[in-house]
Amino acid sequence: MLNPHPGLPEFTYVKPASLDEACSFLAEHAGEARLISGGTDLLVRMRDKAYKPAYIVDIKGLDGTDVLTFDPKSGLKVGAAVPMNRMASHPDVQKYYPLLAKAANSVASYQIRNRATIVGNICNASPAGDTLGACLVLGGRLHIYGTDGERFEDLVNFFKGPGKTTLRPGEIVTAVSFPLPEKGAKGAYIKLGRNKLSDLAIVGVTAYGFPDKKTESGFRFIVALASVAATPLMPPAVETILAEKKITEETIAEAATAAMDACSPIDDVRGSATYRKDMVRNLTRNAISDVWGQLQS
Repeated sequence: MLNPHPGLPEFTYVKPASLDEACSFLAEHAGEARLISGGTDLLVRMRDKAYKPAYIVDIKGLDGTDVLTFDPKSGLKVGAAVPMNRMASHPDVQKYYPLLAKAANSVASYQIRNRATIVGNICNASPAGDTLGACLVLGGRLHIYGTDGERFEDLVNFFKGPGKTTLRPGEIVTAVSFPLPEKGAKGAYIKLGRNKLSDLAIVGVTAYGFPDKKTESGFRFIVALASVAATPLMPPAVETILAEKKITEETIAEAATAAMDACSPIDDVRGSATYRKDMVRNLTRNAISDVWGQLQS
């Protein structure tokens, strides 16, 4: 019988004084401890008995994790404890990274985004993560701190499967950074859900394009797909087609078919694999067309 008022399993709350202390504790209690910042995913999974950590380690406010900075030369840096609403409403994000703001604003509800963080969305490593496509096409780079010090990792190499990443025991993602967008770049994110608000993506398509004189078409496009494979997917064939051929409706349709052919979705309660593949083609065509229209305006 389902419990109509489920509670959380027992755990010990840990508030370390520094990142070094947090990393040491995580390394000593590997498999027993989980990080918390926003907690919008962790606490739900604990309530549903999917996670039963003995320890919850709170990293809010540690060593710059709550810092959001923009530099006109180096780009944007978003700390692990920065809520999505704060990031999406930041003037520099609105001006230089509108695609990132749009993706963040598609996550759940406004109230949840007051707690949820973009780094948490990344580290959750859900193939359906709404912000992952924007973070990938914008060249996101992770700042990772561990018992051996700091290292950096390009986001494109971070995901290994649903809920699986390259993080090692004792490591914490402290921030994600983005270089300055390419001059004249435009983007689009289209999310298909069962309702317009608060739902996980059945299919999510992010398209990003900018002028590039090195290509035959004079433009470069990058497409990222969500909820259609074990990890977020960036089909290289799509980029190749749109780089090597003149941008026309036929070329866009060909690229959309290539995106459909590259994905390997599953059947689940939100949609069949066949439906998802069809929607990948349709939404990719729409997203690329949207970006192409912006580039021409």
